[in-house]
Amino acid sequence: MATRTIAGKTVQVNDEGFMTNPAEWTKEIAVELAKEEGIAELTEQHWKVIDFCRQTGLSSGKAPTLRQITTGTGLSTKDLFALFPKGPAKKVARISGLGKPEGCV
Repeated sequence: MATRTIAGKTVQVNDEGFMTNPAEWTKEIAVELAKEEGIAELTEQHWKVIDFCRQTGLSSGKAPTLRQITTGTGLSTKDLFALFPKGPAKKVARISGLGKPEGCV
């Protein structure tokens, strides 16, 4: 397993850059990963989605699907694409310190 330093903390990642141990995640890491994904600043709406995904992912053991995110947060798919352009489920899973969602290529 590869390691990488993000926001001053060394974490385990897979070959696609997803963290493999969600317990290593911090909000500072989320901010850095968001910047890598082209999101300059995480707003309250971003954190609402990230917090939902972390809560769901930690309890289920896998990243939530786009449908689960829209249902759980009350945001529309359009809203999620505005917050996390070009693949919101995959981007928010990575920023949330979770594995790649099932069905994402």
